[in-house]
Amino acid sequence: MSDNDPLEPTQVVGAGTTTQQPQDDGATVVVSGVPTSQGTAAPAPGGDAPEAGLLPLGSRLAEFELTRVVGQGGFGVVYEAWDTDLERVVAVKEYLPVSLSSRAGDGTVSPLSQRVRETFDLGLRSFINEARLLAQFDHPSLLKVLRFWQEKGTAYMAMPFYRGDTLRQALNARPGGVDEAWLMAILDGVTQALAVMHAANCYHRDIAPDNIILLADSGRPVLLDFGAARRVITDKTQAITVILKPGYAPVEQYAEMPDMSQGAWTDVYALAAVMHVAITGRAPPPSVARLLNDSYVPLAGDAQLAGRYSARLLSAVDAGLGVRPDARPQSMAEFRALLGLADEAAPVRRPVVQDDDRTVILPPGGARTNAGASSGAAAAEGAASPAGKGRQVALAAVVVLALIAGGGAWWWMQSSSKGDAQLAAKTPAGTADGGPAAAPA
Repeated sequence: MSDNDPLEPTQVVGAGTTTQQPQDDGATVVVSGVPTSQGTAAPAPGGDAPEAGLLPLGSRLAEFELTRVVGQGGFGVVYEAWDTDLERVVAVKEYLPVSLSSRAGDGTVSPLSQRVRETFDLGLRSFINEARLLAQFDHPSLLKVLRFWQEKGTAYMAMPFYRGDTLRQALNARPGGVDEAWLMAILDGVTQALAVMHAANCYHRDIAPDNIILLADSGRPVLLDFGAARRVITDKTQAITVILKPGYAPVEQYAEMPDMSQGAWTDVYALAAVMHVAITGRAPPPSVARLLNDSYVPLAGDAQLAGRYSARLLSAVDAGLGVRPDARPQSMAEFRALLGLADEAAPVRRPVVQDDDRTVILPPGGARTNAGASSGAAAAEGAASPAGKGRQVALAAVVVLALIAGGGAWWWMQSSSKGDAQLAAKTPAGTADGGPAAAPA
C-alpha cells in the first residue's frame, strides 16, 4: 500500500542493546497500484475503524474529511482525506508521537506527562517548521505542502496524495538492470530538487530508494520523507544512538565532529549510493567500514559495466562516494556537472535557515543567524566546506574508528543479509543495502 511500511521494525543499537521501534511514516503518502480517483463526489469512508488513539474515520479537520488511515509510525499518522472545498483527495499528516502523547475522547492530543512535555513540544515545533519549510519550495520533484495548521493540541499538514512506485519498487521490477537514460531522467529531477533545498541551507540527510517516488502518470521523481520531527525527538530521547541507513549514510553522519561537518556533500554521498544500487544492484560498503579498510571497487574500472553505462556516469558515482567529505563534489551543482546535467535548479522563494532541525524562515532581506552547535545544524556550503582540513579529518577518523570498532562488523554483516534482496539478484555476489540501523554517537 505504501512505499515504506510505517510499522516495519527499525533496529536501534545503543550501549550494547537492541530494541525495536516503529519506522517513521514520512513517506506513507504514496499508494502503489491503486487507481486514482477523479470523481467529484467524496470517497465514502470504508473499512474497519482505525486503531485506538487515531481519529475516527469521517472526522473533520479544517476543510478535510478523513476517509482512510494510510499508515501510522512512531512519530505520526497519515490519513487519506477528502478536500471538501476543492473536491480532491489529499494526504493529511498528523504529529502523534506514540511514546510521548495520548489522545482524549474529544480528539485532543497532549503529552503523557510533564516529564516528556519538553520533548513533545520540541518535536511539535520541528514538525511545524518542516511544514513551513516545504511550503516555501515550489519544485515538481519536492514534496509539496498544500497547507499546515495547529488543532486539537497538535499539528497537521496537507499534501498531495501521490500515487506511484518508489524507486526501490521500480528497481525490483527491473532485475536485469536499468537503462542509463531512465536513470539520468530521475537524477535530473532529484538533483534539481536537492539544489533548491541546499540554496536554502537545508539538507535532506536521509536519501534512499524508499524516499524517492516515481509518479504513476508521468514517472516524475518526487523526493519524500524529511523526518525533521523524528530526528529531533530521537536526539532528545536517545542521546547514545543515531539512526542511519548503512550504505547510504556518509561518515560525517555517524559522529559530531567540527571537522566532519554535514552539508551538501552529505546528500551527494547518499544520492551516489542510490545510483550505485541502481547500477549494480547493491549498496556500497558502509562508510565507517571503509575508514578502516576501504573495500569499495570503483565502477569506472568495471569492464562489464563499461559496456552498459558511460564513463561519465560511472566516474560521477565514484566521485560522489568519496569517503572523506572533502573528497566529494561540494555542491549539487558540481555533482550535476560531473553527470553532464545542465544547472536548471529553480530558486527558492524566501531565505530559510535550518538549525538543530528547527527551521527559521526569514523575511525578505532579513538577517540570518545561526546559533546551532549540534549535528543537525547546517552551514552554508561555501562557509562549511571541509576542504583543506585533512589533518583534522584524519584525527576525527581515528576517534570514529575507536567508537565503531566494536559495532562496525556487526552492521556490515547485518546489512549484507537483508535489505535489497531482490535487487541483489542482479549481481549475486553483491551485498544488498541494509535497512535503518543505529550507530553509537
